[in-house]
Amino acid sequence: MLPPYAELHCLSNFTFLRGASHPEELIDRALELGYAGLALTDECSLAGVVRAHAALRARTDGHNSFRFIVGTELHLSDGPSCVLLATDRPSYGRLSALISHARRQAPKGSYSLDRDSFASCRPGGCLALWLPDARPDSEQGAWLHDQFPGSTWIAAELLRQGGDRGHLQQLRDLGKHLGMPLCASGNVHMHRRCRRALQDTLTAIRLRQPLHRLGLALHSNGERHLRSRAHLARLYPTPLLQESAHIAAQCRFSLDELRYEYPKELIPPRYTASAWLRELVEQGMAERWPDGAPDQVRRQVEHELALIAELKYEPYFLTVHDIVRFARGRGILCQGRGSAANSAVCYCLQITEVDPARMQLLFERFISRERNEPPDIDVDFEHERREEVIQYIYTKYGRERAALAATVITYRPRSAIRDVGKALGLELIQVDRLAKSVQWWDEDQLPADKVKELGLDPDSALLQRMHVLVNELIGFPRHLSQHVGGFVIAESRLSELVPIENAAMPERTVIQWEKDDLEALGLLKIDVLGLGMLSAIRKALAYAGEYIGEQFTMDKVPAEDPRVYAMLQQADTVGVFQIESRAQMAMLPRLKPRCFYDLVIEIAIVRPGPIQGEMVHPYLRRRSGVEPITYPSPEVKKILERTLGIPIFQEQVMTLAIVAAGFTPGEADQLRRSMAAWRRRGGLEKFQNKLMQGLRSRGYAQGFADQICKQIQGFGEYGFPESHSASFALLAYVSAWLKCHHPAAFTCGLLNSLPMGFYGPSQLVQDAQRHGVTVWPVDVLHSEWDCSLQSQQGKPPALRLGLRMVKGLSQSGGSKLLAARAQATFTTVNDLKLRAGLSRNDIGALAAADALRTLAGHRHRAFWAAQGVPDATGLWQ
Repeated sequence: MLPPYAELHCLSNFTFLRGASHPEELIDRALELGYAGLALTDECSLAGVVRAHAALRARTDGHNSFRFIVGTELHLSDGPSCVLLATDRPSYGRLSALISHARRQAPKGSYSLDRDSFASCRPGGCLALWLPDARPDSEQGAWLHDQFPGSTWIAAELLRQGGDRGHLQQLRDLGKHLGMPLCASGNVHMHRRCRRALQDTLTAIRLRQPLHRLGLALHSNGERHLRSRAHLARLYPTPLLQESAHIAAQCRFSLDELRYEYPKELIPPRYTASAWLRELVEQGMAERWPDGAPDQVRRQVEHELALIAELKYEPYFLTVHDIVRFARGRGILCQGRGSAANSAVCYCLQITEVDPARMQLLFERFISRERNEPPDIDVDFEHERREEVIQYIYTKYGRERAALAATVITYRPRSAIRDVGKALGLELIQVDRLAKSVQWWDEDQLPADKVKELGLDPDSALLQRMHVLVNELIGFPRHLSQHVGGFVIAESRLSELVPIENAAMPERTVIQWEKDDLEALGLLKIDVLGLGMLSAIRKALAYAGEYIGEQFTMDKVPAEDPRVYAMLQQADTVGVFQIESRAQMAMLPRLKPRCFYDLVIEIAIVRPGPIQGEMVHPYLRRRSGVEPITYPSPEVKKILERTLGIPIFQEQVMTLAIVAAGFTPGEADQLRRSMAAWRRRGGLEKFQNKLMQGLRSRGYAQGFADQICKQIQGFGEYGFPESHSASFALLAYVSAWLKCHHPAAFTCGLLNSLPMGFYGPSQLVQDAQRHGVTVWPVDVLHSEWDCSLQSQQGKPPALRLGLRMVKGLSQSGGSKLLAARAQATFTTVNDLKLRAGLSRNDIGALAAADALRTLAGHRHRAFWAAQGVPDATGLWQ
């Protein structure tokens, strides 16, 4: 009978460019080999542990004695190399804090740890494995033993490099001398030996050298994989193998133990979280409906508050409300989206302006007791002022309690081709040609004709090897980046929940887990995003308000204005949010939106998902009455009735899977995740098979089943959730209303918020002129830095272009010009240049833009006048 064994030193590909296997592959292989456990010990990182944990949970459903252990590998700058293993929740927290400390002391992607800093953050309760060098330094082992008395082992890693027997005896002697037991360990870098070539290639990429130059930098053999227990029994004495299983048995911590609490300081004394949330909702309801909320709204609010209380999500909503309150207090326009944001509670809290009564969204789709799924609230802020919100969060909660979620940057075909090509020694020009021809890259074979066009031999061993390596590398993590705005905020030290490290951007810190990891553990995040159209709308509303003489906000924009929809049906949407592209303009006269929900569909239907799923034309035919509206069953009718029997939104596909194909809510959620990620990692096939079988077993026709599967694959390209489309539709409607009723203010807001959207300044100005707006050019005597509205006698305001429109004019030059003009108006070009202290480049830019016309009388005369004026500094610039 083979002795038990647990692998205690194992790197995944989250030790970037060292490990050659995904965490899931390592778990699968360890289970297959009958291991007692596996420790994932990526170097100074816990980035891959959630994926391994989720893989084990999916494979065993919690009914297996296999022990997954969270650990890390560390190399001290002035001390030993070691592996640390968490045994319980407190030790895990200390280990995470140590990793955070090491990462925060170094630039992004690296860490710094010496003996003093290690001792100051020593993770008590952890078990330690000393990783001695080929020539062990007993002093290093003694120091580590002093840090973890009675909990330190010497890792005996026998990798068939010659002299294994002598090395083992040396370690035994050292162990007796130091009083440290030995255990077997494998220094694993890959789940199977066949990844050896890829592991070598990763080493070449990491060291930025071609493989043929690496020599001893490469591992001498392929032994750093998960080896069979029979193979290990021939290499190691039985007691060392048994000791590894004994160590694993002491590591009882599971990521399921992590409990996440939102800040409690938002709750006033004498209030519970539920009571304070109810108080805020009641206040908001009174503001939204001064004459009293309708009974339907009150019932919906009570229903939502009960569900929020049952799942204990009140602190999450209170935290989002606090951030939105800050933004609104600073005059920063914001708009929530996501299904939870489109709830009655969020409408009362002013997190969103989308009235849920207009949408009939089911609150349970994103917050349900069945799935126990975290809420999903994304809040868009003005892109020019989002940084104020981010710094408010950091200031309020501190760097120890708030950080951005990570985004795992993975290898795509083009980046994989470039890196593998360089590692194999191809000429840079060849690598560049291959990478630019990525559209024909195929997983199964290289098309010979395409390769020959690049001047390469498709049958060469080098090209065949490259093809295999690239396909293996695609989907591998390359590095961690910061999420666009997903904040994780904790009640206590966040670093004891997940490691924090520095981002590339100054004043940014990120955790080592991404969005999917947080969802897998049921942890909550808030997306603080930037949206340019919000900047434009806020400015346009302010300009319109100044013109009409009252404060104007989004909630005062009249709903369902017929003039707005008439304009949209004519595709008159230059500058209108989300429906200004040529494709949207082509769709508008065909769909003819007549109400808000039509606008929701309009925004969602012109996307790759509905187009590739062949949903667009059937919907339009049904809408126009050319094709009858039919449903294969009453159950499907309930789901698709609002979209005329055609699944357009991601939520509809999920609900169809549950109702028509027998999916559980959890399986439907996995389907949603796979739809979003299948292009990167695959995984839709198993769901499609289950979907087909479920539909057929419930009596649905083969044609309907094929249609649904094709549409799901289309959603894999890009499927738009109904809740997000509703939020965007509101901004589309508001921007269209502004364009319809206040075109000068609308254009002014757009110009002052550039760059954004599809159109440049000239196109926006021409469109405004077509709508009757008087546009006055840039003029150094009248223009401010921003574009502005200027009154006309008895007429709508004119749009005065600002200095920001002058190509090549520096903002500092514009500021100096305005400061000098405030003291006294300019009389000549010479007066302007000397008093404003403008550089030759700035004065030349003003002349080229004809902004000196009132001083010089003509563009060319202004240009020559500018050239003839001595430079203010006396130097040519």
